[in-house]
Amino acid sequence: MHVGILTGGGDCPGLNAVIRAVTLALANEAGARVTGIERGFLGLLTRQARPLDANAVQGLLAQGGTVLGTHNRCDPFHYFGAQGADCSGDALAYVGHLGLDALVAIGGDGTMAIAQRFSALGLPVVGVPKTIDNDLWHTDRSFGFDSAVAVVAEALDRLETTARSHGRVMITETMGRYAGWIALEGGMAGAADVILLPELPVDVEAVAEHCRRRERTAGHTLICIAEGARLQDGALTVREVVADSPDPLRLGGVGQQLQQLLAARLTSEVRNTLLGHVQRGGSPTPFDRVLATRFGYHAAQLVRGGRFGRMVTLQGDAIASVPLDEVAGRTRNVPPDHALIDAARGIGVMLGT
Repeated sequence: MHVGILTGGGDCPGLNAVIRAVTLALANEAGARVTGIERGFLGLLTRQARPLDANAVQGLLAQGGTVLGTHNRCDPFHYFGAQGADCSGDALAYVGHLGLDALVAIGGDGTMAIAQRFSALGLPVVGVPKTIDNDLWHTDRSFGFDSAVAVVAEALDRLETTARSHGRVMITETMGRYAGWIALEGGMAGAADVILLPELPVDVEAVAEHCRRRERTAGHTLICIAEGARLQDGALTVREVVADSPDPLRLGGVGQQLQQLLAARLTSEVRNTLLGHVQRGGSPTPFDRVLATRFGYHAAQLVRGGRFGRMVTLQGDAIASVPLDEVAGRTRNVPPDHALIDAARGIGVMLGT
């Protein structure tokens, strides 16, 4: 058996742990040969690959990023390098050239959508969910999320001390695209006074009034806002548009926008911090190391059992799998009635209105 592995979309902590687990499980339990495809699906078009074995994955468990490299714009069905042409046939030709019996694709919703299209063409594919945004359907957790939440919580811990010292309103903008999971869990873990999510309406005047009350009592306010939160007229704050990307909108700047709106309404000084890509970097948390290892091992079992066209999932504490076509192109948002929303409101966290 000869199995390929690739990492698509954005980087995040835990990718190397999955690569390690898939490689070791297939080698140890099936005597399989494993090949890493470099830079995600782009490597299938530029014909870049390298062998993986126990020595090649040694020391990867705690290492952030991905040793195979990744690419967040390459869709072989709409290839930016060929003016948007469908080059999936070229990718499949390279799969045949390598002699791959299966492909393990590690990535988020865009990667899963591409993997599903290849699966429909007959390529034996297994998906592994990766996204710091935690917004993939049918999995309660994706690896990388816990690591991102830890970064947000630490940032809020640090910002709270300076907010208290100066009597300021401190805003922290998180990643998460159209889902508010990072802001919600990071905000709760970092004791934010206000948490603003894409899934819930935001009344800027109500936020300002909450800050005024905090000024009279605690003397400062800590705000955690997701990049996809909508402040005015229900519009997203778009940083740039990348036309040849599977997800062309790049969000960012809503924290700065909120800073300007609050500064016009408050006597307190208002500051904004954009965490950006520090949420993606660094070593995975122990939770993510274990989850990524479990995902990688289960992906190897799906390959060994010939159960293709599926994505590994975490449901409760059990590792399972679902068909790729049930995941591709869908976003898992924070439900307005989620238990953590209720808990936040119950302890006095302001959620936008």
